[in-house]
Order: sequence, then C-alpha cells, then structure tokens
Amino acid sequence: MIRFLFLFLIHCVLTPLYGQDSGNHLLQSGPMVGYAQMREVMLWVQTTRPAKVYFAYWPQGIPDSIHYTQKVQTHKDRAFTAHVVADEVEPGRTYEYALFINEQVVKLPYPTQFKTPPLWQWRTDPPTFTVATGSCTYINELPYDRPGKPYGGEYEIFSTIYAQQPDIMLWLGDNVYLREADWFSWTGIIKRYTHTRSLPEMQPLLANTANYAVWDDHEFGPNDADRTFIHKDKTLKAFKLFWANPSYGLPEACDLNGITGYFQWGDVDFFLLDNRWFRSPNDCQTCEKTILGTAQLGWLIEALAASKATFKLVAVGGQVLSTVERWETYANLAPEERNYLLARLAAEGVRNVIFLTGDRHHTELSKYVNEQGWTVYDLTSSPLTSSSGARDEVNKLRVSGTLVTKRNFVTLTFSGPRKERVCTLRCFDSSGKELWHYEIQAE
Repeated sequence: MIRFLFLFLIHCVLTPLYGQDSGNHLLQSGPMVGYAQMREVMLWVQTTRPAKVYFAYWPQGIPDSIHYTQKVQTHKDRAFTAHVVADEVEPGRTYEYALFINEQVVKLPYPTQFKTPPLWQWRTDPPTFTVATGSCTYINELPYDRPGKPYGGEYEIFSTIYAQQPDIMLWLGDNVYLREADWFSWTGIIKRYTHTRSLPEMQPLLANTANYAVWDDHEFGPNDADRTFIHKDKTLKAFKLFWANPSYGLPEACDLNGITGYFQWGDVDFFLLDNRWFRSPNDCQTCEKTILGTAQLGWLIEALAASKATFKLVAVGGQVLSTVERWETYANLAPEERNYLLARLAAEGVRNVIFLTGDRHHTELSKYVNEQGWTVYDLTSSPLTSSSGARDEVNKLRVSGTLVTKRNFVTLTFSGPRKERVCTLRCFDSSGKELWHYEIQAE
C-alpha cells in the first residue's frame, strides 16, 4: 500500500498527465530486468501498441532520491518492445523502480526492483549470490499445438523460481517454441515470442531478477535447425528484441553473427554460446561437423584461458559432456570438436569450468576429470514447462542421484572466502521441493 501511494504521488505531482490511456491497459508484457552492470542496468518492456515508455527508479528505502530514464517510443516493427537504460546507479545497491506508459504509472501487484553487482575487488571476499537456471519453456496455445495431451504445463514453476529470489535468471535455450505456423514469417516469430513472454506466472520473475539468455533450436527455427535456416536473420532480430543481454556476437565479427556473449558477476565469468548460427547440418555426410564453429570455438578457448574468475560458467543449448551418442549431444554430432575443446581446456590449465546446458528434457550433472587432473562439470537443466520423461540411456559421466525426469530448475549459489569458494547446486521441482544438491569446491 505504501508503495502504491508513493507511485500515485509520482504520477500526480512529479510527472505531467498525458492523454487518457491507462498504463496497465497498454502493457503487453514485462517489465523485465535485463543485464545488470555496476554502472547501468537495462530495463525492458513490451506495449500493446505504439506508446512512450520510461522508468523512475530510486535506492531501496530512499524514495526521495528519484532518477528517470530516457523516454523511448515503441514501434510495430520492433514488436512494440523497448530497451531502456538506467544509468544513474551505484555498485552493490538494490533499486526499486516504476514503469510509465504514456505518462501513466503502471500499477503492478508485485514488487519491482533490480540489483547492481557489488564492487568487491581489493576490498572484501567475493559476494555470495545465486543463479537460477533452466531450459525448455513451452507455453500451450491450442490452435497451434499438436493434437493430444498438452505439451506444456506447471507454469507455477516461475513463481517458485521467483520465491527463491535469485540474483540472476539464466535461460538455457528453447525459451520459446516456434511452431509450424511461425517459422517462415516475421509476423509468426513475433506472435510466438509475444505469446510466451506474456505468461502471467512469468512476470514477477522477469521484473525482479537480472535475466540473461542463450537460444537453442526452437527459438532459432524448426526442430534441430542449423546454419542453413533461411530466416535466421529474423529469429536473431527477435531474440535481440525480446532479451537484453549486454552484447551479441563475436567481438571481431560483423553484423548478424549470432548471440555469443559474456558477462561477469562477483568472481564468476559467464560465457554465452551460440550452438545454432555456425552449426553444420546434422545429416550432411560431407560437411565438417561443427556445433560452435571455428571462430566461436577459438574465442571461447582463449577467453577461458584469459579468465581470472574463480568459476567459469559456459552456457550453451546442448549437452557437452554426456557420453550418450544419440539425439543432439556433442558426442553424437561433433565428437572431434568436443574432444578438441576438452583437450585445449586441459592444455591451457583452465580450472573450475561448469557447462550449463539444456535441450534434453531431463536434468543431470556430468563430471569429467581431464588428463591434468582438473574436473569439468556439465549441469543439464531441463525442462521448465515442456514435457519430460525417463531416458533409456547410459551417460557414463553422470553423477549418481542427479537424474531428474520431471519439470524442474536448478540454482547455483556461490559462497565462501576468496580462496575457498564453493558452488552449491540445488535442483527443485515446480512446487519447490528440493530433489538433490551437490557441492563443487573450487580447485
């Protein structure tokens, strides 16, 4: 109630009235917190039609210290989305914020806030923080779904993740499921993104957690899509419109080079990989088999070797370590590239690498010790709301007790003194019941 009164004061006293539109009426989805840096945070929103949007924000508990973002006009050719930068922030602070559409404050039934990463280097031990992660978000829409039992369900999982209050939500691909009616037109792609992003259960999580994403085949194109997909320029544009990563593509490349990215929080480096843009066709008999492509693979190895972070998290749509040679595992599609990657990590002495993967509609933790004696992990987290099921496959690197064959998500909490850092993994079902936990000590 106090917060609503404060927003009403902003609306009535601090901003001019504009038109007759209701701010809530013009809100399609969001607001969403995108990337969060020490000096700026990206905020995102989608409106129902052309509108002018901006945000007011203030340090938590200090409502008389208000800052405003620039005003941004939404347009149809950008799916009525807006990316708005909050650039008057300080490191290690929590801010509350309010959304305005056409000068009308939007009143939401849940808090809206964001955090900035702390400035800890040379001052304190690294911060304790939590990342939530998962993949495979299917939202039913009956006219366009396959006949039979609904493929999606248990949408309450997003409320359960929100209740965990993670600092970061990392979406591991298949975050949107394009259907047959969607693949081949800009209209279809945007309709599907809008339908998924508008899910009510998802909104509090989007509004209060820094959201980052990689993609997999279902938002890139048709099932098992690769670099030959003719409309990958359109799905790349849509991905950039609906997510708010800090960058897209390799630093030395030109436009339209996929979604590769990077960010840092605390003493952890996050590498966001693109397993579709450069990918060779699965069934091409004469193609050199690749998932990441030469340029991206080279960048990843060099960036990991250069990283000073305690833990290195590598997010990519498909499994890396699983020994199962079927479906879209690395071992099945590009074993030579997989072996080269693991060999280079060993040769460079890269420690504490955890691959974060999705796609497989089950969760498991894989563990591999390389020839240098360093341990590499692969946390597969899937599905969030898509269907799941038992897997009649033997992954020789699976950690016992970590296979989950129902809807779930995983959190990673980083804690401990600088030289004794620990990553604690916890897997939960959609109701919040803990299914397993596992500790990884930094080597």
